[in-house]
Amino acid sequence: MAYVPKKTTPAASTAKSKKPASLDDYIDEVKKRAYEIFIGRGGHPGAEISDWAQAEKEIKAKYGLR
Repeated sequence: MAYVPKKTTPAASTAKSKKPASLDDYIDEVKKRAYEIFIGRGGHPGAEISDWAQAEKEIKAKYGLR
């Protein structure tokens, strides 16, 4: 019997996602993630900069950006 490799989807075959279409899309995604982080820590003010920095770090990693 011949070897037949498993089919993979493009997302499964690459570690990084497709890059955002524009800078505005990237910023919108960071904003959304920063808000999720803010809510996740109870919605208390005072850590907006660290929320944003964490969100930006995660989104950059998602797209393989520096």
